[in-house]
Amino acid sequence: MSALDTISTFVPQFGAAAATVKTAAQAVKSAGAAIQGAVEDTKETATRKKIAETAKTFEASFMSVMMQQMFEGVKTSEPFGGGNGEEMFKSVLTDAMSKEVTKAGGIGLASTVQREMLKMQGLKEH
Repeated sequence: MSALDTISTFVPQFGAAAATVKTAAQAVKSAGAAIQGAVEDTKETATRKKIAETAKTFEASFMSVMMQQMFEGVKTSEPFGGGNGEEMFKSVLTDAMSKEVTKAGGIGLASTVQREMLKMQGLKEH
């Protein structure tokens, strides 16, 4: 028997107030559980977003290495290209192109990496 039940037995007028207090306590407990669930959902959403971003970054890095290899043998003519400047900034160009290709959908590597990262975190794919 709780303290509220004991008091209600001896002071009849207190019974209604005790019932109100119990109901309020249950409402607070339910609200706390709802807030906890919302916090967990927010954490999971943040984790999923971070995983998606990391997978896209990985795909962009992979594409950059591929493009650097692809452009390694390409030579441009002197009036509009070539020289030390082109050699210095070729990696910047391939990085920018690889990021744009990944933004446009990429080659499908990001989705595969994302799926595996979700499995590693114990999350299901949506």
